[in-house]
Amino acid sequence: MQSAVANTAPETQPANLVAVAGVIASTALAAVGNGLMFAYIPVRLGLSGYDPTWAGVILTGLSAGGIAGCLLTGRLVHRVGHARAFMIFSALIVLSNAIIGAGIDPVVWIAARALYGFAICGMFIVAQSWLNDAVANAVRGRVMAIFYVSYIVGLGIGSWLMGFLDIAGAAIPLIGVAFTALSILPVGMTRLPPPPPPEGASIAFRQAWAISPVGVAGMLAVGGLSMMVAGFAPIHATASGLSQTEVATLMFAMPLGTLIFQLPFGWISDRTDRRYVLVAASVLVVVAGITAGITDGGALWMMILIYMVWSGASESIYSLSSAHANDRASKDDLVTLSSTMLFVWSVSGFVVPGLGTILTAIYGTQAFMLVAIVIAALFCVFVILRILRTPAVPAEETGSFAPMTGQVPLPVELGFGPTDGEADASDITNLPKS
Repeated sequence: MQSAVANTAPETQPANLVAVAGVIASTALAAVGNGLMFAYIPVRLGLSGYDPTWAGVILTGLSAGGIAGCLLTGRLVHRVGHARAFMIFSALIVLSNAIIGAGIDPVVWIAARALYGFAICGMFIVAQSWLNDAVANAVRGRVMAIFYVSYIVGLGIGSWLMGFLDIAGAAIPLIGVAFTALSILPVGMTRLPPPPPPEGASIAFRQAWAISPVGVAGMLAVGGLSMMVAGFAPIHATASGLSQTEVATLMFAMPLGTLIFQLPFGWISDRTDRRYVLVAASVLVVVAGITAGITDGGALWMMILIYMVWSGASESIYSLSSAHANDRASKDDLVTLSSTMLFVWSVSGFVVPGLGTILTAIYGTQAFMLVAIVIAALFCVFVILRILRTPAVPAEETGSFAPMTGQVPLPVELGFGPTDGEADASDITNLPKS
């Protein structure tokens, strides 16, 4: 029997890798359409004479839909399975883009982007939990890193394409529809076996806080911070008079900053206390935010450089906080921890953009800079206090860092743990909580 298993494993492994690549390709294709729409909406509203506050309200609506997606995806997956759920969410994104392409109506666009927020959160929760279940622990970190990097690159490509397309008509939403429709094909044809139906994942804030106060606080900070920097940057750029091509170039550069900064930050954090790197990233966010305010309205190349640093440092807080929390959790805690951190991220991603929209109406679009600076500064102080109070986890006992983006949900287990008998990088018990 042992020899039969050994003989069949090599034959099934290549097909499994191809199937995993299908899920990654689907999300990357969806990312291109998503990047297009993120850049398109504030530019289109600005050229049509609408106040920038409308773009902020639409962004807040997107975040509200995201909360619903985070809360309801598990039930949908339990009912119809991963593949059908993924296709349902893709269809909802197609519908959202089609509504936006039908004509400019900010009120209708709020509903359309709320629908998009619901669908994109659901799509990512499904894709991540599916991949986590499908791949072995030995390669899980690399697979998830490829998954996130593919999505980040897709966002950048979509934003870059916006600079070459006609902004006046419905071409951009229709191309967004096309990319999302294409994203259904790899998942629709996948041979990747579906995981078992998910169990209920509870939200337990006190338990998550006891495991990792820094991790939970990081999600609370970055849920709003990412929305401020990535969401309000194109709104402010449009209101400042940048052209369609200039906004597209800025939006293309920001995901590149995410990749550039996360890799060295991750390498360092795997070899020292991740909290030191979180402090460095937070300080960099504050410095970049202040510099962005001082140089606002300057040369485009300077804005691009500053926003690359700002975005890269902000997004790094997301992945570093997630890795730090997983270092401190036992295997039995992972489902509750990931569900709670996802909920905290979602609520912050809704409340902070709402605050940013109100401040925009009062003080102008540059208000988002101050909000981002304050969030990063408060989180930095909190992490420093935790460093002074609690010891570090030895570097050799931590898991591996994986690049992530704060614009998509955390990987949620949905009740799937590592296969019985396999070791897990985050299966660490009796560690000091931070």
